[in-house]
Amino acid sequence: MEDYLVTAVGYLRLVVEAIGAAVVGFGVLATTFRYVLTLVGVRVYTNNEVRLYLGRYLALGLEFQLGADILSTAVAPTLDEVILLGAIAAIRTALNYFLSQELERERREVALRSEERPAGAAG
Repeated sequence: MEDYLVTAVGYLRLVVEAIGAAVVGFGVLATTFRYVLTLVGVRVYTNNEVRLYLGRYLALGLEFQLGADILSTAVAPTLDEVILLGAIAAIRTALNYFLSQELERERREVALRSEERPAGAAG
């Protein structure tokens, strides 16, 4: 029975990792599309808006990757694997924290700029 649980959690971890990678990949594609729209003049997004858009996807992808790490530690049989996964989880958590701080700063800057625009200004 324990072997089935380990196998099932292993597959679940792979699915969660794949979801995280897909979220990041989709975010990169969607952000690239927005950037190209800006380059050709169809729609104008500021660099901060583009970075903020991508950052949201990166943060969500990191959360899925961290979830996959947590699943791995639930069935990790050796102390070395637990230590390695703990280090990876700590790095991903730190990355996510600093990315979240950067996103919040970007949100405040975008909000301030939109408040500073005159009432009839486009953008």
